[in-house]
Amino acid sequence: MRRVISISDLREHARRRLPKILFDWIDGGAGDERGLRENEAAFDAYRFLPRYMLDVSQRTQRKALFGKTYASPFGIAPTGYAGLFRPGADLMLAQAAEQAGIPFIMSGTSVSSIEDAAKLAPNSFWYQLYAAADVEITRHLIGRAERAGCQVLVVTIDIPIAGKRERDQRNGFEFPLRMTPRLAWDGLCHPAWTLAYLRTGGLPVMQNWALYAPPGSSAIEVAEFANTHAYCVQTWEHLKLFRDLWPGKLVVKGVMHPHDATMAMRLGADGIYVSNHGGRQYDRSVAAPSVLPILREIVGPDMPLMMDGGVRRGSDIFAALCLGADFVFAGRPTLYGVTAHGSWGAEQAITILRDELGNLMGQIGCLDLEQGNLGLFLVSMVKAQAQLASAMSPEMRQEGV
Repeated sequence: MRRVISISDLREHARRRLPKILFDWIDGGAGDERGLRENEAAFDAYRFLPRYMLDVSQRTQRKALFGKTYASPFGIAPTGYAGLFRPGADLMLAQAAEQAGIPFIMSGTSVSSIEDAAKLAPNSFWYQLYAAADVEITRHLIGRAERAGCQVLVVTIDIPIAGKRERDQRNGFEFPLRMTPRLAWDGLCHPAWTLAYLRTGGLPVMQNWALYAPPGSSAIEVAEFANTHAYCVQTWEHLKLFRDLWPGKLVVKGVMHPHDATMAMRLGADGIYVSNHGGRQYDRSVAAPSVLPILREIVGPDMPLMMDGGVRRGSDIFAALCLGADFVFAGRPTLYGVTAHGSWGAEQAITILRDELGNLMGQIGCLDLEQGNLGLFLVSMVKAQAQLASAMSPEMRQEGV
């Protein structure tokens, strides 16, 4: 554990612990995985322009969102089926977020229940809504989230149909997971995961969905029932309904197009969440970081704008803030961590991102993320010379500085 100093270390530890079929489900994307790679590459297109001769001994990462101040400007994005990769992972992530003072978005395909996670993270719990084909189930899920004290409802709109994830197809992955000879052999090569899987009784029950499945359903039958409600039709009329049902803050996740951002605002969204589902749905999506400046212009300065996709470093978080995001979410980093090392791994992923962000702020002379004009620290590699010239005052140009 002392050798875990980056998110890539946690990724490697998760790879070693999990059977290949499961690690590829976490790590992979759709098609040729362009969308997955280009999310990360979009951050690589930028560098930072530092300011020196400042007292950087006192810096703060605190960031306000929806009237609440969080300890850092990032949170844990929803990651489905986490409890399959490590028993109790959803609750470990919730508790790690609560302890760190950052938001945790529970996946709509979690293993643990809304109620259990909300108890562990009363100040940090958000819930991702995947609308069900049966609108009454959706109504009930929204009601449960409200009664549990959910801070924010995150309506996800970017999965109209299933993605073509070729790693999963080649591995023979399907959910619910069934023990096949191939998985059994892979499991023997990864005894830590296999023993934990067997010790907890095999496939875990999706507790949020067990309430709606036929009485007496097994874990597999509950998962099959949940799958019958996946990829249901959603329109703006559905968002109107969700807005009417939910009394608190509502965020629309999966927004990439300016029209969709405008429609979400018009229908009462309290926040816009830029995301291409981590490159998992289709492989020629525009990179999420690339659309941030466009959508910031569309939604204006006061609408909370969030994003996920490609975040692997604290510097990625800062770049996203410079590009116009108010808040950033990371999914795979904390999922790698909790999969590899349980609660400690989840906490370590948060610590790594927080420490990297804090170090960068000191290196470039940013004392406070609420100071405004963060974009002045960011330089596009494509337009570097023009941006540097524009940063110079007329007096500096005259003096030849």
